[in-house]
Amino acid sequence: MKSWWRPPELRIQESNLEPRHATWLELFFDLSFVVAIGQLAENLSQNISLVGFLTFVGLFIPIWWSWLNSTYYSNLFDTDDLLHRLLTAANMVAVVALAVNLHDGFNETSVGFALSYTAIRILLIVEFLRAGWHIVAARPLTTRAAKSFGVAALLWLISAFMPIPVRFGFWILGLTVDLSMALTAGSAVHVKLAPHDSHLPERFGLFTLIVLGESFWAVIRGVEQQPWSISSGIAIVFSISIIFSLWWIYFENLGGSAIQAARTCRSIAAYQTWLYVHLPLVIGLTATGVGLEHLLSITPDLVVPLAERCLICTGVVLCFLSLGIIYIAGLSNKARLHCKIRAMYRFGSAALVLVFAIAGADLLPVELIGLIAAVCATQIILDLRQVRVAS
Repeated sequence: MKSWWRPPELRIQESNLEPRHATWLELFFDLSFVVAIGQLAENLSQNISLVGFLTFVGLFIPIWWSWLNSTYYSNLFDTDDLLHRLLTAANMVAVVALAVNLHDGFNETSVGFALSYTAIRILLIVEFLRAGWHIVAARPLTTRAAKSFGVAALLWLISAFMPIPVRFGFWILGLTVDLSMALTAGSAVHVKLAPHDSHLPERFGLFTLIVLGESFWAVIRGVEQQPWSISSGIAIVFSISIIFSLWWIYFENLGGSAIQAARTCRSIAAYQTWLYVHLPLVIGLTATGVGLEHLLSITPDLVVPLAERCLICTGVVLCFLSLGIIYIAGLSNKARLHCKIRAMYRFGSAALVLVFAIAGADLLPVELIGLIAAVCATQIILDLRQVRVAS
């Protein structure tokens, strides 16, 4: 901390657009979401069903949205002074409270979940109003954001006093208000105040690493439930291969071209697509980790039950579809054909994994994991071959 008091500054001015990295405080803040992601994965693991998956997705959305809004503020206005640190610490407390109330978030703990989320919105309002007070150029954005977050916070607060299921209608309405603000802000946000094109991708990459780390932990939990054998050892290798392949595929295309497109007024839609498609991506990564956990815990000579087969295949399909869209959204003029081809690889792989879900009733755990690992590894081989041909 350089000083006790340092007003927010606009971090995306032309003079500040040199490569920028996440601060230690930002990295520490992201760690608070490890607890929330872990609890979400645990919830899904305990209820492998369509209802369980929809509940998992329904609770994942406000968690991810909270992280996204805080990340967006830091990207634009972050300043390391005492007040910002205290607000960040309070935000972390609210995130942990949110995680504590996730275990039965659509039932007994839904009131605590709603109040925790309300606290996060209020803290964000304070930060945006503070930035608008000191930065005149950003005032149209900060005022708009504060009003939207204020309405959303009020809806979430009211929901705490409403009966189930009316309570969840207020949740949906609150999230809709927030999302509509982001989608309808137009050039005032996405062009005039386009995010930093190196800092934001790094933050998204760090959050993706958090989710991938949860997948490793899920593999360990699954392995612990079975005695060691050649079959289980092979399944572990295949599982790690899937996680590693998804890491490779994502980070080979992690860049700021979609954000640059927004800054040059070329394509606001590309930036918005790149931003929001990360939600199904991290949902898919988390579901894939839980799916691997359950497959590894199944007796090796038993076929994979329908619920477990659908879960892991759905998770991987979501990953591939999201990665394909990310490639298209990140198109640059120099790499247009290059990215389109890779996107087609992802979409084709998603279709193939979907076949495993439909026609894989007789597959053993190691066979299903092996087939998915082969599909993932093939993506890397095709990408490497494309790079070699292009060079």
